[in-house]
Amino acid sequence: MWFRNLLVYRLTQDLPFDAEALEAALATKLARSCASQELTTYGFIAPFGKGEDAPLVHTSGDFLLVAARKEERILPGSVVRDALKEKVDQIEAEQMRKVYKKERDQLKDEIILSFLPRAFVRRSATFAAIAPKLGLILVDSASAKRAEDLLSTLREVLGSLPVRPLSVKMAPTATMTDWVKSQQAAPDFFVLDECELRDTAEDGGVVRCKRQDLTSEEIQLHLSAGKLVTQLSLAWQDKLSFVLDDKLVVKRLRFEDLLQDQAAQDGGDDNLGQLDASFTLMMLTFCDFLPALFEALGGEEVPEGI
Repeated sequence: MWFRNLLVYRLTQDLPFDAEALEAALATKLARSCASQELTTYGFIAPFGKGEDAPLVHTSGDFLLVAARKEERILPGSVVRDALKEKVDQIEAEQMRKVYKKERDQLKDEIILSFLPRAFVRRSATFAAIAPKLGLILVDSASAKRAEDLLSTLREVLGSLPVRPLSVKMAPTATMTDWVKSQQAAPDFFVLDECELRDTAEDGGVVRCKRQDLTSEEIQLHLSAGKLVTQLSLAWQDKLSFVLDDKLVVKRLRFEDLLQDQAAQDGGDDNLGQLDASFTLMMLTFCDFLPALFEALGGEEVPEGI
C-alpha cells in the first residue's frame, strides 16, 4: 500500500472523523456492477481484503484509508459512428428521404442501448487517506477529476465535506525554476535528472528532459532565454523520490528500499499485516514530508476567512 501519486486537499473545518460513523456512511453507497443498460457506476469498496466482512474503512493510528471503485462500460465511439452511418444510409436509401439531426440523435441513443449489454467493462479504484489531525485528505491520483469523483461521493454520503486543493504562497514554477537555476533545492530536497521547460509566450515551445544533467549549460541556456520549469524530478532525504508539477501534483512517487524493507519487517508474514505496515509507514513519512514540501514552496497559502 504505497501511493504512486498524490493530490493534497485541505479540510477547511475541524471535522471529527469517527471510523464507525464513516463506515456506516460509506455502506450507503457501495460499489456495484453496471446493469445491462448502465454506462457507469461508482461506490465504495474495502481498501484491504475482500468479501462482505472486509471493512470499508481501514484505521491505523490517527489515519483512515478509504477506497472507491468506478465501473464503466467501454463503447468505442468509432463503433457507434459506423453503426449509425450504416443505419442512416439504409433509411435514406429505402425511404428516399433525408435523416436530420433529431432523428440521428434518437438513432444513436438506440444503437448505444443495443450495444451496452455487449460492451467491455473496465474497473478502476481510487484510494484516499484521511489525516484528521493534519487536516488533510490525500488522494492517490494525478487526475483532479478522479480525485473530485471520490471527494464528491464522500461528501454525498457524509452530508458535508469542506475541502479545497492545498495551495502555496509562491508559484511552484517560480520555485522549481530557481532551484534548477541555482543548482540547489531547499534543505533535504535534491534535484534529480528530469524536468519540463516551457516558454512563457502563449504559443511557446516545450522542452522535456529525461536522464539529463540539469546543471548543464544547455539547460541553463533555456532558462536564460526565459523558459520556466513546470515539472521537476526531486528526492527528499533518503526516503522517497517524485516528480512535482506546476499544479502541485506529486507524480511517480517512489519510496526507497529502506522504507519498503522496514514495512516488510514490521508487517510480518500476513498479507494484511504487510498492507497495514506499509500504509502506516507511508503516512508517518508524509507527516514529515508534506510540511517540508509546503515550506520549501513558500509555505501554505490560507485564503481569508478560513
